[in-house]
Parts: sequence; C-alpha cells; structure tokens
Amino acid sequence: MIGQLGLGGAEKQLVLLARGLSARGIRTHLLVMFDKGAGKEKLRGSGVTLVELGFHRRPLKWWSPFANLWAFLRCVAFLRKERPQVLQAFLFHSYVMAAPAARLARVPLLLAGRRSLGFYKAGNRAALALERIATRWTHFLVANASAIADEVRRDERVPAAKISVIPNGMRPEEFELAEPAALDTSLPVVLCVANLKVHKGHRHLLEACAALRRGGDPCTLVLIGDGPERAGLQRMARRLDLDVRFLGARTDVAGYLARADAVVLPSLSEGSSNAVAEAMAAGRPVVATAVGGTPELLGDRGILVPPADPAALAEGLRQVLGDREMAAALGRTAREWAMDNLTADVMVDRYVALYRRLLADRSTA
Repeated sequence: MIGQLGLGGAEKQLVLLARGLSARGIRTHLLVMFDKGAGKEKLRGSGVTLVELGFHRRPLKWWSPFANLWAFLRCVAFLRKERPQVLQAFLFHSYVMAAPAARLARVPLLLAGRRSLGFYKAGNRAALALERIATRWTHFLVANASAIADEVRRDERVPAAKISVIPNGMRPEEFELAEPAALDTSLPVVLCVANLKVHKGHRHLLEACAALRRGGDPCTLVLIGDGPERAGLQRMARRLDLDVRFLGARTDVAGYLARADAVVLPSLSEGSSNAVAEAMAAGRPVVATAVGGTPELLGDRGILVPPADPAALAEGLRQVLGDREMAAALGRTAREWAMDNLTADVMVDRYVALYRRLLADRSTA
C-alpha cells in the first residue's frame, strides 16, 4: 500500500518488491490511496493487481472528508474479502491509514516501511501523534538504512526487536552499462540526480562548482530532477557564471551516468539514496555528503564529505576529476559491491524471509 505511484525512490522500490513477490508465485495486490501515477507502467505484465482506493488530497473540497471515509471503508472491505497474510505499507500516509484498516480487517501481519529520516515531521505534533498510534498498531517496521532504524529506535523508542534493515534493490537493467548521452561540452561532466529541493543541498553544490572554476578546474554540472528550487538555482548559476544544464525530471538517467566523470549528491539530509546506488551500479565515482544512510551505502567506495560545506565538496570533486586512475578504481569497487548487495532479487528474498519468520512467530505466539 502506498499513497501514489510517481517516479520517486520509495515508489520504485515498492514496484520492485511487488513484481518480485508476484514472480515468486505470491498473490500480490498493490493498493494505491490517491492516484496511480506514472509508476503504474512498471507493473505491466507483472501479474500484480493494482487497486485504486480513491482517497482525496489537496486541494480538498467540502465533500473530501466523506470521500476519504468511504475510501477507508472500501480499503477495509477489500482486506476482509482478500484476506492477505501480509500488508506492507510504504511512506507516511499509507502506514498511518493502513494501521487502523489492517486492525479492523484482522490482517495477520502489518509492516510499515520507513524510508527517510524524520526531519519533515519536526514540530508537527499531529503527524507525530498519528505516527505513534500507527506504530503501536503495526507489528513490524522495515528501514532501508541503519541510520533510519537508529533514529526510529532513539526518537520514537521503538524496541530494536520491532525493526530491521533491508537495503534498497535495483533492476537488472540498472547494472547494464549504457551508451553515453550526447552532451556538448569539452569540460569534465559532474552529474547530480535529485529533486530540486532545499534539503538536497544544490546551492552548496553550485558554490563548490564556483570554487572549482576559480581554482582553474571548471566543470559542466548536469542536474536531473525538478522542484521548487529550480528558478532560484538558475539565477544562482547565472550569477556565478557556471555551466549548469537543468534537464528536469526524466527517466533516461543511464546515458547521463555513463557520460559523467563524477556523480555528486550534496544532500543535507538523506535516507538511503537511490541516486547513489544507481551511480555505484553504473561504476561511476561518487562524491556525496556523509548524511543519513549514505555512509553505510558508499563507505570507502567513494568520497564522503561533510554536509553544507562547499569547500569540502569542491575538494572531493577535485580529487575525482583530477585523478582518473583513482576515480576508475572507486567506480569498479562500488559496482562490484552493488552487484553483490543491491540487486532487486536480494532485496525481495530478504523481504520474503522476513515475512515468513514473522508469520511463523505469530502462529506460535
């Protein structure tokens, strides 16, 4: 169960999980609260049944509460009819809604996926209260990074026995080496794949690129992603006289990964980054900030720098761009580790093993 099937990282992981479960002969339904979104195409031919629950979100109308109540009752009725052994909810809206629905429908096992650090809930008492109630009614939590699991245990006082870590997975085609995308530049190419939001740290990245330029090491910065920071970042790039290509949201990332001399993620806060994992799978050298789950993902297979530190970010990029042998070695090591640890099959197998263990524990309790 999830809010919607857009192109975000959590949506991608849920689709991979649903497809993998279905491929293993497990009858799988994917419940979508709001709208199907572009991610629905990734389920075509998978055997997964997509169910739209019909919840409403902003802009809300006067009748929206009644429509949402009806959607909730439909969800409970569906669960009672299908009688699933496991309900797995991803992201805040879905696990807050899944908790009472699963309780009313007497679903044997409810799991909630924690996909990001809790900064977005800071100061929101209503969200925190709803989450605590939902967590109390949820049998088990799954984080995609140890940093997230540690935060949940520390801040929400969730027992260690109630949460485990299953890293994200990637499709087999994400390990295939693509043809480099055409990009008209003679400068080294630095690629950043991230939504253009404040917490992704793009402003620090632009300052780092300006420092490289002042030091005689200019680069072409390619930004894939969109968001509310775009206009401000474009103005900043012009003011700093940088070569920045704003490509917007797109799905043909593989060619740009192949074209990049370095991949960078300057986030101020991060869960487990799909962008870093994809760069590792493509064998590209990565420079990233040491926040959230990125250090455990990248480790010594890339270069980690402090967040909000343009000088350190510039130095990390300078090392990679200035030493091709080191960059190639980092890329090879990262790719080998990703192939051993970050495939979709490994992820799905871990979920299936967890489901079976938890169901067995509940049947003998």
